Amino acid sequence: MAEKVAKAGVKRESGYLYFVDKNGNIARSKMARGGGKKGKQKQEVITKTGVKREEGYLYFVDKAGDVARTKMARGRKRK
Repeated sequence: MAEKVAKAGVKRESGYLYFVDKNGNIARSKMARGGGKKGKQKQEVITKTGVKREEGYLYFVDKAGDVARTKMARGRKRK
């Protein structure tokens, strides 16, 4: 279960990948689809949230457009 870290309420547009960048802000980048331009994609900051990251957590933008985090699954045993 994920917990909300910061409220941002970002409205998503199709064709973009939304993520939390290394500074803790919400950013987006154009998704590469079927034979488009190759190379490094430009990312733009959408909202400055300044979330401080803790080790062992995965930070992401949830369906409501807010920053959320969940504990990373590490060291599972094989079946």
